[in-house]
Amino acid sequence: MMSQKKGDKTTIKAYMGEDTVFNGSLTFEGTVRIDGKFEGKVNTNDTLIVGETGSLSAEIIAGTVICKGRIEGAILAAERVELHSTGRVVGNIKSPALSIELGGILDGNCDMTGKDKKIIKLVKTEEKEAGGAKA
Repeated sequence: MMSQKKGDKTTIKAYMGEDTVFNGSLTFEGTVRIDGKFEGKVNTNDTLIVGETGSLSAEIIAGTVICKGRIEGAILAAERVELHSTGRVVGNIKSPALSIELGGILDGNCDMTGKDKKIIKLVKTEEKEAGGAKA
């Protein structure tokens, strides 16, 4: 059992329960767990956890993605992607590190060239500039 220190990134900041449905864009800091249905875009430097009952149809840009449920869409992770035994990803993954437990399913391509941190910083910079120009 891991001890959780103050400021530890494993502390869940937000949670979407099993009966929730959300469409749109999700941007956050810290760790977010989704056990419901989500459709849209996820953008974070931190951790996204998709629980066993979670189902995402999304384009995901994150630091770490932990999949115990279902993800349909592209994943761009700066740190790593963990695909657990109950998890299924239908889409392409770009990440410097990927772990797949026995039973986990990846239906797509995987690019582990390690250039993703630069890509994520570029995407975030472009989004901030675009957001700043509109305001």
